Amino acid sequence: MATPIVRRSRQSSRAQEPGKTHSLPLATRRIAAWVAEITLVVASGLVPFGMGAYANSRSDLNRVPLNPLLVQTERAIAHPLALPVSYGTRNVAWPTNFLWTIALLAPLTLSGWQLYLLATTGSTLVKQQFGIKVVNAEGKPPGFGAIVMREGLGRWALPMSVTYFLWRNSFLFPSLGGFASLATIILVLEATGFSWQKNRRALHDRLAGAYTIDATKPFTSPPSRDSKQSQAPLIEGDEEAAIASIVISPEEPSQQPKVWQWMRQNPSQTLIGVALLSMSAVLVTLVGTQVYIQTLQNKQVAEQRNSQQFLALVKQLNPSVSATNEEREKAILALGTLNDTQATQYLVNLLSKETNPILVETIQQALVSVGPNALPNLKRMNQFLIGELEPARGSKALPPEVLQKQLQANQRAISKILAVYNGQTYGLDLSNVNLGQNSSEQSSFSLVLDKIDLWGIKFKSANLSFGSFKGSRFRGGGEDGRWDTYDDWIADLSQARMTQANLTEANLSRVLLVRTDLSRAILNKANLSNARLTGANLSSTQIQAANLEGAVLENASLTGADLSNAQLKDADLYAARLGRVIAVGTQLSFANLTKTDWQGADLTGAYLDHANLSNANLNATRLANAILRSANMENANLRNADLSLADLRGANLTGADFQGAILSPTKQDQAEQFVQTPAIGVQSAVIDGVDFTQVKNLDAKQIAYICTQGGLHPRCP
Repeated sequence: MATPIVRRSRQSSRAQEPGKTHSLPLATRRIAAWVAEITLVVASGLVPFGMGAYANSRSDLNRVPLNPLLVQTERAIAHPLALPVSYGTRNVAWPTNFLWTIALLAPLTLSGWQLYLLATTGSTLVKQQFGIKVVNAEGKPPGFGAIVMREGLGRWALPMSVTYFLWRNSFLFPSLGGFASLATIILVLEATGFSWQKNRRALHDRLAGAYTIDATKPFTSPPSRDSKQSQAPLIEGDEEAAIASIVISPEEPSQQPKVWQWMRQNPSQTLIGVALLSMSAVLVTLVGTQVYIQTLQNKQVAEQRNSQQFLALVKQLNPSVSATNEEREKAILALGTLNDTQATQYLVNLLSKETNPILVETIQQALVSVGPNALPNLKRMNQFLIGELEPARGSKALPPEVLQKQLQANQRAISKILAVYNGQTYGLDLSNVNLGQNSSEQSSFSLVLDKIDLWGIKFKSANLSFGSFKGSRFRGGGEDGRWDTYDDWIADLSQARMTQANLTEANLSRVLLVRTDLSRAILNKANLSNARLTGANLSSTQIQAANLEGAVLENASLTGADLSNAQLKDADLYAARLGRVIAVGTQLSFANLTKTDWQGADLTGAYLDHANLSNANLNATRLANAILRSANMENANLRNADLSLADLRGANLTGADFQGAILSPTKQDQAEQFVQTPAIGVQSAVIDGVDFTQVKNLDAKQIAYICTQGGLHPRCP
């Protein structure tokens, strides 16, 4: 009889022993399971995102505007993380829209499924593999309410709130790497239980009243306070066994003060307290009401005083009153100090009617005293005068010469306010305003705003032709004073007319220039990094040594522009028109040049390594000494192109058309060789190992040169 009993006890002990997979401590398995779950969620988003990015790099796919859901999501994420965000419309390949939408929805779906399993079964598929289960105090699945408290508040909301607060108020801001590192540390500490906590129970389990247990072992209900006091302290050797069996002692809820019972036992003190509170509330209400009434009365008195002063000053400016010019000047300047809307409107109207040059100057000075508050009224008058000057819309009440002078006076007033209030015009809307030069006369208005802070101003569809903005800044660091954060002050110049404008050394970084007309403008040494120039007209523009790294020039026109020594690394010039462009020594590494038209352009010495030139038109272009290492030139048109001494090593030439292309350098006159031709060894390295197997329209001379210089072709011996 004894033998069977011994066997059963051995079998029972074996059944309770953890398997090989569960040999690790419970705390380690918990962290491993959590990391695996996060990895699955992240991978469900990264995989379709990567596929979408690859599809977006393909040149054979039609491009469509980015899904509005993705745009709004991008902005929602960018704001709290202080990331710069582009507000212009972005075009992507049509599969990219679908794949990126999946990348957004897949992690949400997978997370929801994991939470559902956790609430209903107490475990997810990953937790089952690690032998982990989440239960309530009764050993049952925790339910949806507890899981929302556990995962939403305890595991993510509180730790991430602490992380965000520390990040925004420390030297780590705005580094995303610092934020990620800090978040990882806090999340791990919260998940494992802080070292000063008894039993090191995780915060999210405490908030939800849940317990993370070993699924292979029985769960013991948490003991009461009395039983906890009677328990002997655990020795160090039993600590792991205690954790594994999850004999956890939860904290009892703190005793709340019995307020109602105290009030019943002390009625007199309660009555006195209620009376004092009531009297305080009445007193606060009376004082607040009196302050509010007094504020309204003061405001009414000030408005009445201003109105009386306004009427008295207007009376002095009445043409029927025989006032001297000095008296009229004093009255005009006094109107500028009233800080009254009707006075500002009167000054703007008076500016469009006054013909005396001295009084016109005085009115402009008064409007400058009013400051940016006068600009909305000046803008409305500006648009009215422009409408009057249009042949199809004007009322013909005044001759065009008079209207031109009125418009010029209006423009000068706006220009002076922008110059005087340098950097104080953030958020100003000057859309559709006309500040361009009206005629070739010397007396014509010319906008000069050199070295002025124009950040955050909305110049959408404005006319700024012939304006001078040398060294001006159209972008500021925002309220936090840091660059490349969400609150940067960025001007909007979309669809503006800036023909022949001078923007030398201007800061236009990240500025919106969508469909802006910059033809024949000067942008030498300007900072246009990450600017959005989609559909912009940059024909015959001077862009020498300008910084356009990461700029978006999709479908832009740069015909005849001078891009010498410009920086266009990582720029997006999809389907841009660059015919007859001068791009000597231009940096175009890693740029997206898909479907670009470079016909007749000069790219001598340009850096095109790793650039995407698929389906590009390089017909009759000069690419001598150009760096084309590892460039994607699939299906590119290189007919009659000069590729002498160009470095094509590692380039993808599949389907490229080389009809008439020059691969070998022409012989130089010895008397004119002040620039020495590279040695033969350097020449042979230009196409050494380059695969010309699938190149189209190669003639016998080209093939012979390829074979002698180490290129690959089926006809090579």
